[in-house]
Amino acid sequence: MTTRPPYLTPPSEDDIRKGGFSTPWDAPMVPPFPFRFRNAEILTVYWRTDPAALAYLLPPPLRPEGDVVCCHIYKMNDTDWLGPYTEANVMFGAALGDRKGAYSPYLVLSSDIGVAHGRETHGQPKKLGKPQLEARGDLFVATVERNGIEVLTATLPYKQRPCDPARLKPYFDFATNLNLKALDHIDGTPAIRQLTSRCLSDVVVHECWEGPCTVELRANAQLPIFRLPVLEPLQGFYWRADFTLVPGEIIHDYLKVQP
Repeated sequence: MTTRPPYLTPPSEDDIRKGGFSTPWDAPMVPPFPFRFRNAEILTVYWRTDPAALAYLLPPPLRPEGDVVCCHIYKMNDTDWLGPYTEANVMFGAALGDRKGAYSPYLVLSSDIGVAHGRETHGQPKKLGKPQLEARGDLFVATVERNGIEVLTATLPYKQRPCDPARLKPYFDFATNLNLKALDHIDGTPAIRQLTSRCLSDVVVHECWEGPCTVELRANAQLPIFRLPVLEPLQGFYWRADFTLVPGEIIHDYLKVQP
């Protein structure tokens, strides 16, 4: 006779219909909300780019705000469900009506769970890759690798100027993340076409440092961050924080809007 843990019971149809359900049901992959990130280390770098490049990557009816891009390279040291992993999120300012935030054209991370959750739940364009963040002597160095190619290299002097965490968002509110969610039915017809929005909750910043940064991009057809060329590197920040990922909202539904 096969023995099973007492907490494993087959799902009912009602269970399957509930929010937060994931397959395989006896070892679900996608975590339900909320889940906590502890002691995350982040290098955030800003650079000025061509406004036409922003407009090219932004789905309507979102409109670009400004001409600045940022990339957060995360070293997630302790995360519910996912465990330790690394992530990079490229963002730039965008707005829908009076709602402002930051749109993500590219994300890459080292966790298959993170890729699945980001794509299935938020609609983020996540792909597997190898972001890294480390201190090399007196320099923070972050790299983002995909297909064996370092597509982004960023640097920041090591902890020279402490700063107030309020300075982390000088160009746009990256805490409000905007994404394009696109999923099809099995027959190829559109199932979901939405703009989504989410904010992190219970953010606690333990330390924050700023300084001049450098950003270098290298072409890769599968992670084309080079489409946002570096016209002028601006400032960078190293910060360490805890935060919680909570449910977001649908801010635009393409399938419910009459053409």
